[in-house]
Amino acid sequence: MENKILTVCPYCGAGCRLYLVVENGKIKRAEPAQGRTNEGSLCLKGYYGWDFLNDPKILTSRIRKPMIRKDGELREVSWDEAIKYTSGRLTEIKDKYGPDAIMGTGCSRGPGNEANYIMQKFMRAVVGTNNVDNCARVCHGPSVAGLAKVLGNGAMSNSIPEIDNADLIFIFGYNPAESHPIVARRIIKAREKGAKLVVVDPRITESVRISDLWLPLKGGTNMALVNGFANVLINQGLYDKDYVEKYTEGFQEYNKILKKYTPEYVEKISKVPAQKIRKAMEMYAAAKNPMILYGMGVCQFGQAVDVVKGLASLALLTGNYGRPSVGIGPVRGQNNVQGACDMGALPNVFPGYQSVTDENIRKKFEKAWGVEKLPDKIGYHLTEVPELVLKEHKLKAYYIMGEDSVQSDPNSNEMKKALKELEFVVVQDIFMNKTTLYADVILPATSWGEHEGVYSSADRGLQKFNKAVEPVGDIKPDWQIICDLASAMGYEMHYNNTKEIWDEMRGLSPKFAGATYEKMESLNGVVWPCPTEDHPGTPYLYENNEFSTPSKKGILFASEWRPTQESPDSEYPLSLCTVREIGHYSVRTMTGNCRALQQLEDEPGKIWINPEDAKKLNIKDGQLVRVSSRRGSVMSRAYVTDRALRGSTYMTYQWWIGACNELTVDNLDPISKTPEYKYCAVKVELIEDQDKAEEQLRETYKNIRKKMGALS
Repeated sequence: MENKILTVCPYCGAGCRLYLVVENGKIKRAEPAQGRTNEGSLCLKGYYGWDFLNDPKILTSRIRKPMIRKDGELREVSWDEAIKYTSGRLTEIKDKYGPDAIMGTGCSRGPGNEANYIMQKFMRAVVGTNNVDNCARVCHGPSVAGLAKVLGNGAMSNSIPEIDNADLIFIFGYNPAESHPIVARRIIKAREKGAKLVVVDPRITESVRISDLWLPLKGGTNMALVNGFANVLINQGLYDKDYVEKYTEGFQEYNKILKKYTPEYVEKISKVPAQKIRKAMEMYAAAKNPMILYGMGVCQFGQAVDVVKGLASLALLTGNYGRPSVGIGPVRGQNNVQGACDMGALPNVFPGYQSVTDENIRKKFEKAWGVEKLPDKIGYHLTEVPELVLKEHKLKAYYIMGEDSVQSDPNSNEMKKALKELEFVVVQDIFMNKTTLYADVILPATSWGEHEGVYSSADRGLQKFNKAVEPVGDIKPDWQIICDLASAMGYEMHYNNTKEIWDEMRGLSPKFAGATYEKMESLNGVVWPCPTEDHPGTPYLYENNEFSTPSKKGILFASEWRPTQESPDSEYPLSLCTVREIGHYSVRTMTGNCRALQQLEDEPGKIWINPEDAKKLNIKDGQLVRVSSRRGSVMSRAYVTDRALRGSTYMTYQWWIGACNELTVDNLDPISKTPEYKYCAVKVELIEDQDKAEEQLRETYKNIRKKMGALS
């Protein structure tokens, strides 16, 4: 007999609800549910992305037992041995080098908010360090830092359902059709109601194809263009002077920086025609309810925080906060990257964005957690790990929960060197991946579908997800593994279920205090802030134009444009930008093990290249090519398309053989420490012997799958 389990999709940050249909302990299919954001719709990953739970071993294998590296080989051991060994090594390193020699990660995907809460509690209360971070660092870290500075809150100002009623949608560096298909449907719905669509992107995306105005900027010129937008709003008298005077501060200094960024000046930098810059702002200012949506095309640059602040300032200039269907939306990529941040898996804040440097906040958590003193120094960022290990020699141990650092971090060859250099590496995950190959200990965790908890969607929506099937093997939920380690290290940590963890967290976090399990289930989710149990939640922030900054006003911000670290030259004449694709997710260990999704695309992935560039290089569509940068060289397959502008190439980062993060530059934003994935210099060369290359591709892929346990 079939049983339907209501849960939340484990992929992007849209927070879609779905049913997993289970029969005889196995998932048969997924069906859409009436969720707050998806309203009975699902995308490809929602419909077909559950199959990895059946462990088909297409790409890699589930980890079924703890493992310890002995004599250079990973060997299965009991939980008792794994916990004893891991806790012992962490204690030794802490005693020898101090607690700040240990780094830990939260996880922005399947484990849920409760596991992230427990991980940051473990790092702070047990290890004694704020060295905890999550993969928001490599994606929306600039949003957290930038929006918090300008508006007082680092999340989406408005909710996803409100997109329907915006009358202008301003998309900057974001491709919703690939990243968040359900959000893309809402944009189309708004278009059907008459909304205008303005898109800023160097590539012809699906959004560009249906736009009213496209601004094809040169990669790495975001700040100049945003300054140009603000210049037009001010100099053409399009901004709301009364609103700026009443609800913002810093206008004089802001305007002073902007003066030289005329549309003509910005055109020279960004290659966007001056008339298009003016037209975009005329459309934005004329709209009654314009909404800004942005993604990695804003965040993954060396000047990302400044650009986030600048975009938020455009909405301040025009008075577009504090009501439905306006504001600014950093649309989060992973299903729970918002939640990992919410739970304090960040080096500078406790759960609920409460500062680790605030003595009163620390005292509250010290009392609740029963520790004499919590660390008061902001911890390390995960993108700093290679330098902290290889150059500064400060980090000695790394506890990685649900992150594949080798695959997803920039300049991955440098990350491999760091993992080899570390004295102790613990990986806690559901599948074997590239990072597990460098682990001293592997701790197998349950997956989405095998446990319950709470996820935070991109628009601050808290939703309960549920267990559908029993886990197979000797595996445990992430929070339970961490609790076992804590107890073995002398700090007794015990919970009977995730609800106990959640209730402890919300008792310490005013933003989430009213979001009980019962309330989330009865209301189909709760959008925080939700300070009391009788509070309905807050779909849009800054009501009555009261911002969450110390002055209660929005802070206008502009900065001088800085060029990217690398630019194309005679040796590396093309630029490379990393992008997403609809069929696969993150590092691919989940979608790559789903039979339907795996058929959409496979190794070595593709590099998008303009027909004129391809012709110069004698490259035809579908041929294997070698892509090289100053950091590495990989094989890929040419996708010759006029959707890529001349001089630009694009690759997705989930491929093992076509691993573009072996090419990307580790230039970090100085504030958020987010890498510049979106711009580096490369060269593309045709591989002369295509038959030999195809054979090499097959053999290399086969060998990697063997290492991952997918092939015997």
